[in-house]
Amino acid sequence: MSSNSSSSDYLLKQVRSHEVAVAELNGLSSSRAVYQRNGNLFFRTTIQKATAFEQKQLDAAKATLQKLS
Repeated sequence: MSSNSSSSDYLLKQVRSHEVAVAELNGLSSSRAVYQRNGNLFFRTTIQKATAFEQKQLDAAKATLQKLS
């Protein structure tokens, strides 16, 4: 039971983190440069691609959280 609750806590933090990232990206002007982390490296990308990536991660975390519930 404790491993399930710790997994849920971790996933909730992940969901909140991705929600904040999406909100922050939506607040940027289109001329801003953004960097996306891939492993230990950061790569320059567009706001649209970074937002799509974060949204995909958010959806995956929410789906996994629902499976645990």
